[in-house]
Amino acid sequence: MSAESVSLGERPAPPPAPPSPAAAGRRLYEFELPIGVRDADGHLHRTGTLRKMTGRDEAILADPQNQRNGGRLVTELLASCVTRLGDLPQVTAAVVAEMYSADRNYLLLKLRAATFGPTLEATYKCPSCGHAQEVEEDLDELPVRRLAEDESAGEIRIRLEDGYVDAQGQVHDALVMRLPTGADESAVAPQMRKNASLGKNALLARCTKSLGDVPAHRLSALGPKLLADLTMTDRRLIDKALNSAAPGVDLIRALECQACGHEFKASLDLSRFLALD
Repeated sequence: MSAESVSLGERPAPPPAPPSPAAAGRRLYEFELPIGVRDADGHLHRTGTLRKMTGRDEAILADPQNQRNGGRLVTELLASCVTRLGDLPQVTAAVVAEMYSADRNYLLLKLRAATFGPTLEATYKCPSCGHAQEVEEDLDELPVRRLAEDESAGEIRIRLEDGYVDAQGQVHDALVMRLPTGADESAVAPQMRKNASLGKNALLARCTKSLGDVPAHRLSALGPKLLADLTMTDRRLIDKALNSAAPGVDLIRALECQACGHEFKASLDLSRFLALD
């Protein structure tokens, strides 16, 4: 099933009536996804509401099966807490699994801010002197890039500098990729648990649509091995293409070391993402 075309199947019974405005003001929070979900008829669904986490959602976080698979945990948690998405009759786990990762990450941040407040205590280590400094992050202030109404997540085309060299010595440097989804996250979770680098290769392989003239069946057979064989130069080109100007929340923080004044960039520290204190 395509991430841009979620089949709704038979329409279930309509969801229960929304809570009163007063209750909604305390428990429900509106959102607008960076990308959105298209149904089988091509209609885009981007706005909706989510509720604060409750004690029942702790069971989702504590489930051993979910703890072994981060993609599955996120799917189950968001399916439980997202109360409405556009005009979809129901926000099921299947719908959430087919969301782009950019939308899922955005919703996780919104859910955390709604439940525990937008302030997040983060720690960053200076790569120059090793000093660790505490930073108070405001999740509500993180920049979000949303696609325009007429934009599509579409394809990401990357011209590799070194390319992939096949057994015949032919170089393939025209790479076409797509953005990852929740289903991709769940599929590569076992590799991620074993080794982050292997997991990343598996994720990129799933998102690779074509590479030069490499036949589709050969591309599928090579899988993560193909990504592992690329030079670090080309891997950085892929990272840059997937991250720069991509829709979603910008998690890269620009920092200055309090000890030595060195300026550096780091990914948002989410180690205390669900901490209450």
